[in-house]
Amino acid sequence: MVPDGWLDRHTSRAPAALRERVGEYALAASDADRVSALAAAAQAALGRVLSHPGDRSAALDLLAADALITLALQSQAEAAPERLEEFAISVLQTARPGV
Repeated sequence: MVPDGWLDRHTSRAPAALRERVGEYALAASDADRVSALAAAAQAALGRVLSHPGDRSAALDLLAADALITLALQSQAEAAPERLEEFAISVLQTARPGV
């Protein structure tokens, strides 16, 4: 994800550790547009959590996944609110195939 200040503005009040982890996942996402990058980053964070079931060390990744999904939805709502429902469904289907 290309840094443009949006993520910093929308995470400025989050705890430092969470803000840092969210930033790490967001920067690692290669999608060009912010909405897709945030959704991909959320999937990566969730993947980390699911690959370590019951491991408390993944707790920050779970919080990051939640924050990144929320941020992706917020970014979509700002960019194209008329497509928010479609985007939310696609995120859910990616996370839970068959839904």
